Amino acid sequence: MLKVERLDEINEYIKNNVTVSLDELVKVFDVSKNTIRRDVNELVKSGEFSKIYGGVSVNRSTIIPYKDRSIQNQAAKQQIAKQAASYVEDGDIIFLDSGTTTVEMFHFIKHKKVTVITNNMEFVIAALPFENLNIFSTGGMLERKTKSLTSIHNKEVIRGYNINKAFLASSGISLKNGVTNSLPVESDLKACVVEKSDDVFLLVDHHKFDKYSLTTYCRLEQIDHLVTDKQPANQYLDFMKKHNIKLMVTGK
Repeated sequence: MLKVERLDEINEYIKNNVTVSLDELVKVFDVSKNTIRRDVNELVKSGEFSKIYGGVSVNRSTIIPYKDRSIQNQAAKQQIAKQAASYVEDGDIIFLDSGTTTVEMFHFIKHKKVTVITNNMEFVIAALPFENLNIFSTGGMLERKTKSLTSIHNKEVIRGYNINKAFLASSGISLKNGVTNSLPVESDLKACVVEKSDDVFLLVDHHKFDKYSLTTYCRLEQIDHLVTDKQPANQYLDFMKKHNIKLMVTGK
């Protein structure tokens, strides 16, 4: 592969994963660590990326917009959302975060009688015609890139609610770094939701495994249910068995 082609592919890979380690880039692109260091240094000069300890991260201004993320792996996201929505029952008090997978659950729960707490503006707008959906917004500033509401006071808001099922997305999960997210303010909210919820459902497609973003919002063992489109590697299966995490695979 020519250097210019490799740089283009590394550029796209980092943008899709938000934060990656140098070791991961070495493995994915099958080049030496010195080569990756030189490539990263060159990409950082563009202003789109920043070096972090052991890796590289997308600058906040270049995070992939919601509308672009929403069309990535669309079929898988819909199947994951449909599977997760089958666990929502009338009378539930649920939390839905701002992920592009979790918002797909709207199509499968819109006729159920549930209370929904969310920071997802896309879901709030879609729910307007459905009086059976009792909607509580977390409030705060509109983050246009993620179509979410964010506030330093969101944690206090969440602590006032009793949530029996939470449905969360992630930009990357790993055994080492847990469940991660690219925006620190949203991560604080998600962490509080995990603590307050009786059952935590994590919705991720298979591309998110062995990836991580800027902040960890919970350990993987804090998840009760993991919904994905393909069976993960054996180390994840062993981990989930050890920690009694229920795995649901839609692509079987």
